[in-house]
Amino acid sequence: MASSPGHAPASPIHSEVDFGAPGKHTGYLRLPHSAHRSAYGWLPIPIASVRNGEGPAVLVMAGNHGDEYEGQILVSRLIRALTPEMVQGQVILLPMANYPAAQAGLRTSPLDGGNLNRSFPGDARGTPTQVIADYIERSLLTRVSLAIDLHSGGSSLQYHGATLFAQAAQDAAAKARLFDAVHAFGLPHTFINEVPNPVGLLAAARRQGVLALLTELGGASMVDTVALRDAWQGLLHLLGHLGVVRGPLVPAAAPHTTRLLRVDRERHYVYAREDGIFEPLVQLGDRVVAGQPAALLHTPHSLEREPVIARFPASGLVICKRVPALTQRGDCLFQLADD
Repeated sequence: MASSPGHAPASPIHSEVDFGAPGKHTGYLRLPHSAHRSAYGWLPIPIASVRNGEGPAVLVMAGNHGDEYEGQILVSRLIRALTPEMVQGQVILLPMANYPAAQAGLRTSPLDGGNLNRSFPGDARGTPTQVIADYIERSLLTRVSLAIDLHSGGSSLQYHGATLFAQAAQDAAAKARLFDAVHAFGLPHTFINEVPNPVGLLAAARRQGVLALLTELGGASMVDTVALRDAWQGLLHLLGHLGVVRGPLVPAAAPHTTRLLRVDRERHYVYAREDGIFEPLVQLGDRVVAGQPAALLHTPHSLEREPVIARFPASGLVICKRVPALTQRGDCLFQLADD
């Protein structure tokens, strides 16, 4: 059936899980995908719903970027751990949101090059990544009051432990709710984004009137066990604090007293201005000052050329650094934050 004028087209995704049904249900979001190897195939995006009675509804997702592994472990673990008796309300669990990217271990989808966290609000008639973004924003975020998107640094970046990002609240009541959730999660560092990226999950949640939290948990193509431990404790404590999960699974306390920080998009990033081999001169967690050398970029093909020095444009705490040594002009080398 054709969509009515002024109305968005219906999503082609079919959910095997009935989100309105009580109990625990697992299955797939079926995204039709016709390819050479399978003319009438569909992409199997894993999803679960645990619902019991009246209460808050929460979306917990990972695999927004496919090379970020901590979140995929956490959501999968939560699917196994939760039973309906533990839940008051509903928890929707999406462990591999951009399934093609997660299956390939890539930040972006091998099918269309799509970066899911740069694709909202999406397009029900678009590429696979755009269709997934549209479904998350229009079909999942509209069912919940809180969305938790579990990211890490992926293949190119490493974060300083477990970090939480949140969108700035637009009124006093929302601000109180936001900071209540941030402290209940209790990761070591929390950044408040004044203006979320308009094509990211945080902005999608804001458009739907949903509180959203986004983590950065380690990275470097590995699994950071300390960040994983902190995030598991914090996630369960937050869900318990909200009353949506109950029982012995909920820890008595948050893992940390969070430190509130801010990131200035203009001053807190260091970028490579030359191609070269990246030699960092500081470590994660270091305090640096404006003008301090951040890295050397070596150019072995230029036999007598001295390495290019990259400097910090501002003072702050080093909370993220590049992982691969081979670097091109425009690559992010470091991210800072301050109180």
